[in-house]
This record gives sequence, C-alpha cells and structure tokens, in this order.
Amino acid sequence: MAQTTKADIRRGVHSRIRKKVRGTAERPRLAVFRSLNHIYAQVIDDDSGKTLATASTIEKSLAGSTGGNIEAAKRVGTAVAERAKAGGVENVVFDRGGYVYHGRVKALLDATREAGLNKGEIAKPAKESKPEAEVKPPKKAKAEGDAKAAKKAKVETEAKQEEEKKDEE
Repeated sequence: MAQTTKADIRRGVHSRIRKKVRGTAERPRLAVFRSLNHIYAQVIDDDSGKTLATASTIEKSLAGSTGGNIEAAKRVGTAVAERAKAGGVENVVFDRGGYVYHGRVKALLDATREAGLNKGEIAKPAKESKPEAEVKPPKKAKAEGDAKAAKKAKVETEAKQEEEKKDEE
C-alpha cells in the first residue's frame, strides 16, 4: 500500500474545500498558498476567471528578512487587502488552501480584516475567562449521590446570582 504524504493530504483537503468555496463578482475568493519560505495571497473572481489582487513575500516591497514567518504573513495580508479595496472589493470568502487555520494563515486573514476587508467579521480572541457570576452549575451527575451534590451546587449558584443582582440595584 502506498504511503500518503502531507502534501497529498493537503491537496485532498483543498479539493474538498474548493467544491464548496467559490468566488463571485460580489464576494471574490481570497486564496492562500503557503510554502516553507514564502506566503502568497490572491483575490480571485471565479465567475470571470480573473485575479483581482495579489500579494506575496517574493515582492521586494513585502520581503523582510524571511517570508516564512507570521510578521511576513501580516504584511502580505494588509497589502492584499489594500489592493483589493483599491479594486473595489469590500468582502471576500476565505480559501485557506487546505492548510490548518493557525499560525501564518490565521495571521494573514486577521491582517486583512484589520485592513478593512470583511468589516462585519471580527477576529475571535483566543479564549476568554468567564466572570464568576456566569459560572454554570455542574452537569447532571450519573450516580444518585452526585445528583444531590449537583442539585445543591445549582441552588447555591442561583442564590449567589440573585444576591449579585440585588447588590447591583
């Protein structure tokens, strides 16, 4: 049996993504390709088959000491967003190219949002801790003894929330 490489797996994932993601004139596709040393981004209208804007770390204006890091991806993201906006594009659909939405790919997309593409979307923060007032009671326990403890904890949290509401008023 033949072994599959990471590149073969990525190509399969990319082909499954491309079955669903399609760029239109109103909302073109922002395609990303990432190599070991560089990152490339294109805004593509699949209906007409034209590339509307491009940016990559191969360009001298965007090249830093290396093109294979997060800072370079951010530079490419802002550049492609500015070029797309100059071409009249406000919203895009993101095509991650089979790569995991992490690291350089995530940095590029976040930079495009900050530069003004997809204004309705907001970059999600990593993880937020919940305030103590919003702590949920424990899930239902399986054993009877645990069920009583869960009920007691639920009653206690409800009482705390009521006290906090009274204190706020």
